Amino acid sequence: MPCDNKATVTNATIEALLGRRSIRKFKDEAIDDDTRATLETVAQHAASSQFLNDWSAIRITDPATKAKLAEFGHQPYIATAPLLYVFVIDEHRNARIAERKGIDPASDEFHLKYSYRFTQAQNDAVLALHAMETAAYSLGLGCVILGSLLNNIPGLIDVLNLPEYTYPVLGLAIGKPDQNPTVKPRMPRTMQFFENTYPADADGVLDQLPAFDEEVHRYYDLRQADRPVDAFSDQVATISRQDVSHQTLLDKAAAQGFRLDQ
Repeated sequence: MPCDNKATVTNATIEALLGRRSIRKFKDEAIDDDTRATLETVAQHAASSQFLNDWSAIRITDPATKAKLAEFGHQPYIATAPLLYVFVIDEHRNARIAERKGIDPASDEFHLKYSYRFTQAQNDAVLALHAMETAAYSLGLGCVILGSLLNNIPGLIDVLNLPEYTYPVLGLAIGKPDQNPTVKPRMPRTMQFFENTYPADADGVLDQLPAFDEEVHRYYDLRQADRPVDAFSDQVATISRQDVSHQTLLDKAAAQGFRLDQ
């Protein structure tokens, strides 16, 4: 998939990234232990803010737990993934470490439960997941990122037995692809990359929107192979009206010990 310049500068890593597609159907073949260990080690080598290593990943192998997560996500294919992970913010481990050094995690002295560290730990978890995903694609595997697991955050916390100062971020399903979707269109770079400041002329940025809408509308998603997807602007309009008040973060994070008001 070439970029919109005169020539694509490429190598195997770039090819893997440009060919990235969400795979939602996997072959019924296990992933060998060496590959799994490699993917997990790659995730550990992602950037970590202040080297706090404040994320963890739960590897789901129990069929009943996989089925429960598929129920939370309303996506049956989650239960069939040969490898399935849930990446979580993990300040629980650091709280225990701090406690050993004489710091009470329940006190105001323990700052890893506040909003800044929550967002940084969330970033670290996403970076680790993305590193694992990219490594999997480079090995010819397929993946799908599972934001849908957050449909039921209290249920997910309960099923995974997540302790205080932890919080689920995203899931990742990995396996050998059993489908071959086309790469989804991306908007023109000039709609998404700006120089020095955000453009004052928002309408000018959107001059290319009609052409992008048409390109997206020509794309066929394998989940609904008999119809083209909606134009990008129509998707934005639809999602902008969706009520997600049941997914509010503040109360659910507070139940896990985080204080996001600070």
